[in-house]
Amino acid sequence: MANSAVEKTISTQELKEKLLYVLHNDFQTTPEDASDQQVYEALSKIVVGILKAKRRKFTVKTQSEGKKKVYYLSMEFLMGRSLKTSLYNLEMQKQATKVLKDMGISINGIYECEPDAGLGNGGLGRLAACYLDALAADGYHATGYSICYEYGIFKQKLEDGWQTELPDNWLPGGSVWLVPVPSKAVEVRFDGELKEYWDNQYHCVTHENYTSVMAVPYDLFVSGYNSEAVSKLRLWKAEMADFDMSMFNQGDYQKALSKNIISQAITKVLYPNDNHAEGKSLRLRQQYFLCAASIGDIVNQHMSVYGTLDNLHEKVAIHINDTHPTLAIPELMRVLLDDCGYSWDKAWHIVTNTFAYTNHTVMPEALEKWDCNLLKSVCPRIFSIIIEINERYCKDLWERYKDQAKVSHMSIVEDNKVKMATLCVHACHSVNGVAKIHSEIIKKETFKDEYLDTPTKFKNVTNGIAYRRWLYQSNEGLTDLLCEKIGDGFLKNAAELSKLAVFKDDKDVLDRLAKIKLDNKKSFAKYVKNQYGVVLNTDSIFDVQVKRLHEYKRQQLNALNIIAQYNYLKANPNADFVPKTYIFAAKAAPGYYMAKQIIKLIWNISQELKKDKKLNEKLNVIFLEDYNVSLSEILMPAANISEQISLAGTEASGTGNMKLMINGAITLGTLDGANVEIHEQVGDDNIIIFGMNVDEVNACKSGYKPMDIYNSNTVVKQAIDTLQYGINGQQFNEIADSLKNSDPYMALKDFDSYQKAQAYASECYKDQTKWQKMSLANIAGAGIFSADRSVEDYARDIWGLSK
Repeated sequence: MANSAVEKTISTQELKEKLLYVLHNDFQTTPEDASDQQVYEALSKIVVGILKAKRRKFTVKTQSEGKKKVYYLSMEFLMGRSLKTSLYNLEMQKQATKVLKDMGISINGIYECEPDAGLGNGGLGRLAACYLDALAADGYHATGYSICYEYGIFKQKLEDGWQTELPDNWLPGGSVWLVPVPSKAVEVRFDGELKEYWDNQYHCVTHENYTSVMAVPYDLFVSGYNSEAVSKLRLWKAEMADFDMSMFNQGDYQKALSKNIISQAITKVLYPNDNHAEGKSLRLRQQYFLCAASIGDIVNQHMSVYGTLDNLHEKVAIHINDTHPTLAIPELMRVLLDDCGYSWDKAWHIVTNTFAYTNHTVMPEALEKWDCNLLKSVCPRIFSIIIEINERYCKDLWERYKDQAKVSHMSIVEDNKVKMATLCVHACHSVNGVAKIHSEIIKKETFKDEYLDTPTKFKNVTNGIAYRRWLYQSNEGLTDLLCEKIGDGFLKNAAELSKLAVFKDDKDVLDRLAKIKLDNKKSFAKYVKNQYGVVLNTDSIFDVQVKRLHEYKRQQLNALNIIAQYNYLKANPNADFVPKTYIFAAKAAPGYYMAKQIIKLIWNISQELKKDKKLNEKLNVIFLEDYNVSLSEILMPAANISEQISLAGTEASGTGNMKLMINGAITLGTLDGANVEIHEQVGDDNIIIFGMNVDEVNACKSGYKPMDIYNSNTVVKQAIDTLQYGINGQQFNEIADSLKNSDPYMALKDFDSYQKAQAYASECYKDQTKWQKMSLANIAGAGIFSADRSVEDYARDIWGLSK
């Protein structure tokens, strides 16, 4: 494996001594008697100590040089496990493996003790986690802020194919990574009323009868590969400011305790469903809690170094990851106006030069809007500042355009709702999308008027992944081959992967790629056999679609094609058919009924296929429960085909497509999100593109009648009829009706093209030399999709950071 002979972070002997010491002191045990859990906690504690010391040293250096710092606010950070990635990034995995082996302990068993830190729902939270890794690797001083959810994203269990949600209490095993810092707690105030008065020409505002909640920080340290920098993720936990002893003593126990319960509910669970009033109120409280605590902390840190906020925008960049942390904008205004006495114009100058915003979706339903009455009730002062921001903005727009319709449309407040994305676009000095095509859609459609008004604000930063996690840490065979053929420079600079391209006609390299992929498929098949008792045919194509379950991602299109293939094989049992194993994993939002129906459909297809043993050898489907970061680390290296089949113009970027690509899977997808840029990197011959492009989708929308396709395409008709007759004894009338009557994401329109793409993929796979050449081209072209590159783009073009 790649690693210099020099023991960088710690020597094997020193690590052994520390491990013996911690086991003895903290657990009163020896390596012989210690449980795997105790060894995991002891080793993790040593790593945390190393990271904490490195971070402190790096912070002192940054501050002494007066360098700008970046703060990344996100309601989600899908961190996964920390031990393995930290050992690899600190280049001490060899030492750890040896120390444990000498004690008769397998390090892989120790890794399995750690729960995933599932503090996010999907791509948004995983991206934030990748960026903390990359910021450290690139040598920037970065702090992430989020909430210390007691329960992360739910554990998914399928009961007869129906998704049920179980609580994910990750903290017992995960808490070893958290360093509590109670001395840095920040008070957050909710509810109450405002009192305004004038005092010597000063307009004063006081907030009365509020509920006070303390935000207590817990720090999680994130290592960067071969770097002196360490990122810090500060997670806020809600605790009651003080206990009402007098109320308790008067016998009103319930009221005294209920105040405590309400305050702690803020950080209990990752986003509750917000389709009812209570959920909305709690989610708004979570968002303001994150923003107020984080801004308070940023201001306190800055003041301790510089003693003034005049230069905040010169020394601090605050990034808003999607609209959830938008309230940080009016919160910083509140601090500057109310706590520090700045004039409006001076405060606004600081705020607008400090904040930048990334948009992650063009879906209208996902662009957050908050009811004015709710906002005014939960955060009265913040609401009054938003109204003031909007009045000044609309006045300026009116003076420049004299167009009432335009002003109304661009207003931050519309129909008694605050449009959070509009507030971000107005208040931030930079607005970016997350792939070239997405950034263009933002300019042309989502924020068209805003783009025409302030075109220089709008930028693109294509997403990237912490690629070492999915390559160096997860695909040992491929890493070894790369190190042998192109050196280990790609571990620090992913652009060096392009050097692999010179081996595109090297039979030995192509054969070894095939062997590495087969070995990874066998490892994955072993995992599936252990978990599900299902035997996978490793000679079949592993066709993988893993991501959140949403109709726009079109898992239903994939399922419809599998049903069509099933119908074909039933009618033609001896047909020449390249064996396929379709692998799905996805969680659906708890309240998203149609998404849950699609999961149930895929599961029922998998059960139906089992009934015909001969057919099942050619066509197999498995739905993996509880998809998370750790599962993706086993799956990505084993995939042959990467399904990225969203309707063009709906997926902002995608990052699963990048993880699969770097492991040599071939993308079968639409010209959507980052697929467009993958296509640019690998060329027409090494990607399989199908379906309409964005312009064709837009042209087709108004007159689209899916029923016409149902009536004219016998394969589509038969597949949809199969849904209604029943699969594994279960009818799926709602999915069938949706596809026939509305088909909002045009699965039927792209079906024919998708079937041809699937057939072409099977043809390519039959020619193994051709397939391995395609695979090699994808690995060689994946370097640009490193999060290290994304972060450099942000640092240079948006945050103004220097090293």
